[in-house]
Amino acid sequence: MVCLLDFFLFWSLVAVIVGIYPFIIDNYTSKYATFTSEELLEAKKATREMFYFAYENYIRHAFPMDELDPINCCGRGYDHLHPSNININDVLGDYSLSLIESLDTLVVFENRTEFHNAIRMVIDNVSFERNVTVQVFEATIRKPKTSSEVGRKLKGLYRKTNLGAERIGFIEEVSSDFRMIIGSLLSAHLILTDDSHMLGNYALSDYDGELLTMAHDLAIRLLPAFNGTKTGIPFPRVNLQSGVKEGTTDENCVAGAGSLLLEFTVLSRLLGDGTYENLARRTNRKLWSLRNKVTGLLGNVVNIQTGEWKGVISGLGAGLDSFYEYLLKAFVLFGVETDLKMFQEAYSLIINQLRRGRDRCVLGEGETPMYVNVDMRDGSLLNTWIDALQASFAAVQVLNGDIDEAVCIHAIYYSLWKRYDALPERYNWRLKIPDVYFYPLRPELAESTYMLYRATQNPFYLRVGFDILQSLNTFARVKCGYATVHNVVDKSLEDRMESFFLSETVKYLYLLFDVNNAVNRNEERILFTTEGHIIPIDKRMRNPVYDTPQYFSCNHSCGAFKLDRHRPPLDQPRLAQIFRLAGIGLGFSG
Repeated sequence: MVCLLDFFLFWSLVAVIVGIYPFIIDNYTSKYATFTSEELLEAKKATREMFYFAYENYIRHAFPMDELDPINCCGRGYDHLHPSNININDVLGDYSLSLIESLDTLVVFENRTEFHNAIRMVIDNVSFERNVTVQVFEATIRKPKTSSEVGRKLKGLYRKTNLGAERIGFIEEVSSDFRMIIGSLLSAHLILTDDSHMLGNYALSDYDGELLTMAHDLAIRLLPAFNGTKTGIPFPRVNLQSGVKEGTTDENCVAGAGSLLLEFTVLSRLLGDGTYENLARRTNRKLWSLRNKVTGLLGNVVNIQTGEWKGVISGLGAGLDSFYEYLLKAFVLFGVETDLKMFQEAYSLIINQLRRGRDRCVLGEGETPMYVNVDMRDGSLLNTWIDALQASFAAVQVLNGDIDEAVCIHAIYYSLWKRYDALPERYNWRLKIPDVYFYPLRPELAESTYMLYRATQNPFYLRVGFDILQSLNTFARVKCGYATVHNVVDKSLEDRMESFFLSETVKYLYLLFDVNNAVNRNEERILFTTEGHIIPIDKRMRNPVYDTPQYFSCNHSCGAFKLDRHRPPLDQPRLAQIFRLAGIGLGFSG
């Protein structure tokens, strides 16, 4: 009997050893399938320090201006001397942009005192009664210019050295979109007035709806963009005092014109006035009707008077990204079936016409699945680059329940991060080099990393987030904040810290590591706008008091995706294949 028991114990021990043996000898699994509680605490503390270092320097050196120049420790606002400088003036307008954008980030960091201080600072200091012309809705991607095209000197370009920042040349700026201001004001208003205290009690005794009033005021100033267009698609730029100026371009991108649905509908439903929702829906319906009759695809730039396509790229990056995102998120938030049907049809076309590679991401043989840019007219390959904004599509796929697809698109961008310690704005996957070299501290990879971790609980994504955190601290941190990486190869820097670094990049990293955050505890009741602002999913969003004909609600759910949390989401050969796409090795042998 003793011998039999010993025999049983021996082979039980062998079975246990065999079961854990791969974890003992496999360095790849050891790194990516584990993240200790000590590492999690370290990452959380480091991210908190990152935010307050950048935020407090903005308040100290830049407020009430829009942005912080973190190398020279000064503020940046609207370029009044050069009104045609759209790279700056499309978004900056002397309305304390970085402070407005940071409001709900302070809630994520559970800083009630500073949140209330910031609310009062916005109410007391910000006005949209300004003679500035801004890009109403969507970002314009910077294109590299020759020195003869620059035309004038902008801010200095710097390279980080042991002695500080060394001036080595000149840079070109980037614009962002105006929708984020309305989204941030609405988000803060909803948090202040949330009687359920879902994220905590942030009520302010003397608050009287001022942020909602400000969001409404700004939306009214944007309405002239919808006037005088034969298609109903809005102009891309508007002056906050005088409306659309003579000579304003008739071309707008799909993501710009067609990504108003969340902010405008939330505003309409809080006001009980359908004006803004109906304008956003009219625009989306018109864009949808302009799809190519053969392929069903959208282009990226359209003439708002004729409906003619001026840009025929159909992809998931700049010019199109948030259009698809908002179709799905609008359904989640408002329950309108039409939005879901449009998204489902669009997603089917994306899978069938933009996707290349093997059938499954985590299984099977063949080339790495990826999404390419095609010609909307015939579906043919149009170029061989992907851009940084496309990294956010993995988060959209997570929301859609398509985790398998999200794993691969995320891994592609992570491989680029591992090569450059940043994301080049545009990367040529055929030549394996960047087409556009700068990285303005964009949040898209951090966002998708966070969403994939929440969906899978796989430690791989904590490791990815930690890599992002370390790279930012190593290469982008300067005297008064975090600077744009002008060139991801030589790590030269631009003296600019855009507002989305505080409102999105750091926010998503902190939520990744702070697993017990109130946002995470209530994740099924929260939606993020495309600029990372928190919108509660509640009955106020589902029951408009105004007429919305042909729209109706329904309930949908998706099945859970089964992923082994004790192993990386991709096995070593498949992740190595993706890393080769980025022109590097995985760094593990055996």
